[in-house]
Amino acid sequence: MNTLYLATTDAAAQGGLGGMLLSIVLYVVVIAGFFYFLTKPQKKEQKRLAALLASLECGDCVKTSSGFYGIVLDISEDTVIVEFGNNKNCRIPMDKAAIVNVEKPEK
Repeated sequence: MNTLYLATTDAAAQGGLGGMLLSIVLYVVVIAGFFYFLTKPQKKEQKRLAALLASLECGDCVKTSSGFYGIVLDISEDTVIVEFGNNKNCRIPMDKAAIVNVEKPEK
């Protein structure tokens, strides 16, 4: 116990404790900065997708997460009815979250 006390007082006397505290603070700042820049692109993509789904209208051409292209026929709160291909009988209700890209028709 006595040697531990002497070791800590010697380190404090030499300025080692202040240097150790500075290095800990520096590590925390670097790790926080790393996680901030790691999550920033994900938040930006979520905002873009939310704005894309908010601007969704009937008649828009959409691409689903499975890679199918279709035209939106009807929109409800959480689901959309999409018509796929040339066959007019292929109408599938799907979740809005499955839409990854929207192309507006030319006027």
